[in-house]
Amino acid sequence: MTDQRPAPAGRFGAFLGSLIAAVWSAVALTVGRAFDFVEHWLFTGKKSLYGLAVTRIVFGCTALGLLAANFGTRLYTFGSGSAWNGELAQPVSDFPKVWIFSAFHAVAGSDVAFTLLYLFLGALAVLFLLGWRFRIVLPLFFVLWISFIEMNDMVGDQGDNMFRIALILMFFADPAARWSLDARRRAKQEWFPAGSSGNQIGTVLHNLSLVALTAQVTFVYASGGLYKAQGAPWAEGYAVYNPLQTMRFGTWPILSDIVTAWGPAVAIGTWGSILLQVAFLLMLLSRPTRLFALFGILSFHIAIGVLMGLPWFSLTMIAIDSIFIRDRSWKHLSDAVSRRWRQHMRGDAGSSTREAGRSAASDRAEPAESSELPPQKRAGRKVAAPG
Repeated sequence: MTDQRPAPAGRFGAFLGSLIAAVWSAVALTVGRAFDFVEHWLFTGKKSLYGLAVTRIVFGCTALGLLAANFGTRLYTFGSGSAWNGELAQPVSDFPKVWIFSAFHAVAGSDVAFTLLYLFLGALAVLFLLGWRFRIVLPLFFVLWISFIEMNDMVGDQGDNMFRIALILMFFADPAARWSLDARRRAKQEWFPAGSSGNQIGTVLHNLSLVALTAQVTFVYASGGLYKAQGAPWAEGYAVYNPLQTMRFGTWPILSDIVTAWGPAVAIGTWGSILLQVAFLLMLLSRPTRLFALFGILSFHIAIGVLMGLPWFSLTMIAIDSIFIRDRSWKHLSDAVSRRWRQHMRGDAGSSTREAGRSAASDRAEPAESSELPPQKRAGRKVAAPG
């Protein structure tokens, strides 16, 4: 009896079929896992609550700082004294032409009314910072802030755009869930119970807002880095030197001379900023590179704020970048500051140390204590929800 073997063409067809089936199975498995991950990430708890709370707080400080710094020149820069630039008669921005954003433009001719509205905006900034009745304060602050900041197009910068975009996304997020007066009130009575439809919808909208804000920041950094790379000063490594030697951006001439005195440092700053901006999103994917990216971008914005005299732009970007720091890190920092505060306020360092030790020991002993309880007792214990 002769051995019947498949023809070479048949064996190759079987191999090709099995290869296609394996690839299809791997792709389907990967897509399924990705879908499960996205679904779990979107629906299982609100992400970056502490980071977004920091964004809210820093935004409030930025608004208060800008208003306080310009209070003495408010009429000349934004009010009736700014008529020389022609924007009172014909605004450059389209926002004052929209009635809801025209409040400051409508009262610009009256110094008293302008000052009162200016102070009211400052009060809203304080409430925004504290997170008091945030869902009511946010729309008022948003409308008046845009109305104010668009009064004089000549004194604005790109930080205004990012501030405005982040405020819009805050309408769908929950920036007052932590470190706010609203959080204290909600600790006693939550708006929507866990598991309810309102809670689920709020969770999804919050997390999608974070995705949108991350995408916006990534586009800003990546497009900025790629645009820089096209210019000769950036390609040749001396672009950082130029603005620091001008009167407009060289706000600290002696400091600018010190920073730009060493050529290699200028080249590192120039090329490093390009690489950092273009690769920022990818560097967030793993912890070691995320730490480097966050430290680098923080140093980048501090340098811009101090050396180039753009503090409000830098604070805006630092506030938004706070969402990339994990909640666990913010919680650890908060606990450490709270312990230190209690220690100094009570004037008993030993007591605070013993309290922290007892708290840690209690946390470690909790599972053992629970396992030793009778079944009926264990069933009655309440399990704390994750923070």
